[in-house]
Amino acid sequence: MNNNVSTFEMKWLMKPIIFVFLMWLAFWIEMRFHTDFTKYGLRPRTLEGILGVFTSPFIHSGFSHLWSNTAPIAVLLFFLSLFYYKWSSKVLIYGILMSGILTWLIGRDSYHIGASGIVYFLASFIFFKGIFLNNYRQIAASLIVVFLYGSLVWYMLPIKPNMSWEGHLSGAVAGLILAIFLKVNIPKEKPFAKVNQKVLSDEEDWFLQQFDEDGNFSPIPVDEEE
Repeated sequence: MNNNVSTFEMKWLMKPIIFVFLMWLAFWIEMRFHTDFTKYGLRPRTLEGILGVFTSPFIHSGFSHLWSNTAPIAVLLFFLSLFYYKWSSKVLIYGILMSGILTWLIGRDSYHIGASGIVYFLASFIFFKGIFLNNYRQIAASLIVVFLYGSLVWYMLPIKPNMSWEGHLSGAVAGLILAIFLKVNIPKEKPFAKVNQKVLSDEEDWFLQQFDEDGNFSPIPVDEEE
């Protein structure tokens, strides 16, 4: 039983671990070999920039940028694996493609890098899908996302220079679209489960045998071995 639990826990953790590892690996290579991967980021409406749809989530401008995306990516990918495990790989791939292509279409003429677009996609998908499913487990995940990352909504607006608000907005829109159209077959939880109980007769019920016909306590004598 413990082995099965450990296996499932590792399944939930694999995607967060792999994604975060790739983010930090790309940053380590930049630092170790004194190079800059920004040129491999997403550049809107350019042929060479389309490659950034796949590479930009793993490229960051510095340690603070990388660190600020690490925890949200890890937490939200864990939630995705925990609540939507069978569909989590499909959701993540679609999310990278949809949010990246939308950013490529609407983004300003600059290099867009970082995993924040995927953060917005995951937060949006988990929130809206939980509401649409009307399942208490998924709704609980939605409420947790709102509690942890509700303030992210402000960064979908151009309120901070040198920040890809277009990537944030694209991720959120992609999450909503996928939450609407992706079919997820999760059975609705019943509020109360029926419990099959065997009704014992008076002769079989040990507790009732402790009382006489008038309801007085009269325990059955038990022979003790000396």
